[in-house]
Amino acid sequence: MLAIKLRRAGKKHQAAFNVVVDEKRSKLLGQNIEELGWYNPHTKKHGLNADRILYWIKNGAKPTPTAHNLLVGAGIIEGPKLAVHKKKKINEEEAKAAAAAAAAPAADTKKSADSAPEPEAVTPAPVVAETESAAPTEETKKEPEVKQEVKPEPKADAS
Repeated sequence: MLAIKLRRAGKKHQAAFNVVVDEKRSKLLGQNIEELGWYNPHTKKHGLNADRILYWIKNGAKPTPTAHNLLVGAGIIEGPKLAVHKKKKINEEEAKAAAAAAAAPAADTKKSADSAPEPEAVTPAPVVAETESAAPTEETKKEPEVKQEVKPEPKADAS
């Protein structure tokens, strides 16, 4: 599958990009099918060949999200810009807690409809990883118990 991508060029800390057509899974080093233009993110200037970009899109090339946003900003293609930010992965425990939290309001509305009160379900406290909580909790604040040795009292002589 063909894709319209940005290939990095320029010096360190002075990135510039070439807009190219290449296979979706290929690396950006080496030869590309065709170079369609350039983009400088520091000056926000670009030089794009609109005719060739539309030709490749018509023939099945799909722009990457960043290239899509560049083409929309340049007015070559129409449509909304795409969200490029990566989504955060959710742990299984967090997903279960979110599902339980979503189910709890539904259960509360169901309970209010019934006239007989039912005992409330106890929800477990969310599990917090040790790396997340920097502040000490009450359990960690407890001082260690000091064991005091009990000395037997000296026995008094009966004499």
